[in-house]
Amino acid sequence: MLDCLTDTAATALPLHAVTPAGLPALLARLPTATARFLEASGFTARAQEIRLLPGPTGLEGAILGLGEDAAAAASPWAFGALPHALPEGTAWRIEDAPDMAAATLGWCLGAYRFAGLKSRPPRRAAQLVAEPGTEAAQQQAEAIRAGRDLVNQPANLLGPAELAAAVARLAQAHGATYEEVSGAALEAGFPAVAAVGQGSPRGPRVAILRWEGAADGPLVALCGKGVCFDTGGLDLKPAAGMLRMKKDMGGAATMIATAEMLMRAKAPIRLLLLVGAVENSVSGNAFRPLDVIRTRKGLTVEIGNTDAEGRLVLADLLAYACEASPDFVFDAATLTGAARVALGPDLPALFSDDAELAQVLLSAGTATHDTAWQLPLMKNYVSWLDSAVADLNNVSTKPMAGAVVAALFLQHFVTENVRWAHFDVYAWNDQTRPGRPEGGEIQAARAIAHAVTTLVSRKPATGR
Repeated sequence: MLDCLTDTAATALPLHAVTPAGLPALLARLPTATARFLEASGFTARAQEIRLLPGPTGLEGAILGLGEDAAAAASPWAFGALPHALPEGTAWRIEDAPDMAAATLGWCLGAYRFAGLKSRPPRRAAQLVAEPGTEAAQQQAEAIRAGRDLVNQPANLLGPAELAAAVARLAQAHGATYEEVSGAALEAGFPAVAAVGQGSPRGPRVAILRWEGAADGPLVALCGKGVCFDTGGLDLKPAAGMLRMKKDMGGAATMIATAEMLMRAKAPIRLLLLVGAVENSVSGNAFRPLDVIRTRKGLTVEIGNTDAEGRLVLADLLAYACEASPDFVFDAATLTGAARVALGPDLPALFSDDAELAQVLLSAGTATHDTAWQLPLMKNYVSWLDSAVADLNNVSTKPMAGAVVAALFLQHFVTENVRWAHFDVYAWNDQTRPGRPEGGEIQAARAIAHAVTTLVSRKPATGR
């Protein structure tokens, strides 16, 4: 159990969650002195408004305003500020939450702080009574918090070997098989991954996890870009652009968290998790602009820009995944700044030419408060990736539609008729908000896990 939760309800204080419309009824139920205190303090139950309630023996409870937006009140974020807004060392039980599972998820995500490298212990979050029926929310919170830890780790402590080790630990925890490909085997089997990582003294590798929740279940493949630090390579990023590039493995962290959620939920699927763990560095061995590299699929790629390395990593992973004849393939990557220009930091871009799959993912995002927005795979732009010397260029010379062009590049490595979706994520919170502290973030994982559950319920077992 997470340390922000407790199973001891006897000493927990009541936390009343109330909308403006419900405030008069709550005031009528509370002791007269408490109701008068709230009225005198000007409490109106606006969203995120918190009051501590005094009593004869000291602190006797608290009240949280949910605001007038019913959807926001039922989201995890309505409760995300509480663990650090309420007094340290206190324990609470929520009264009248619109959705107790969402409230629990928000509490656990809001309690998170990355403080493992500080010499002083962090402030302890207030605890919430773990109610029956919230187990799935607790499991999701654990997976997301573990993923945030990966993104927040500085690059000197988390390189390709350490990222692969995280996949190995996950496999061991859930009885999955683990394989790691590096060295000469990587150069032969994942040549694009090898090319991206050849400039770093920390060797690249591909981490492979296989898990059987059901021997005859559909095969779900998850592919994550795990660039542990991205200098841009010889097409060097400016200092401001390089500052947060420890988060360039956020796609891998997203897929690791998704895999953990599916395995914890004992989803009736066969799972294939692929993480391309690599560092894009500058050295005499680094790949160069206008180099031509091989890919696992056999296509050759001219390097128009060494800072477009993540799509090269995913190209090999997608080709490998498709060789297994999967029922569904999902990939996630901190791939383009263009997606952030279009949609901002909080809204991942979704690409898929499978209308049903895209709709299931979008609906799952709404249901889990983990939304994405679909952008088009515009076929007219495919020719922008033409090369005079290779099958493809890894970038376009046109300064437009960067996220779309990157997705079109990836589509070259997905076998036709394979059901595929690509998420272009930011994987970072620029500032602290309820449930979302500043730093690494896991986006789209809850939506993907929910969508897989939905898809599996519709699809008969393949037995492949």
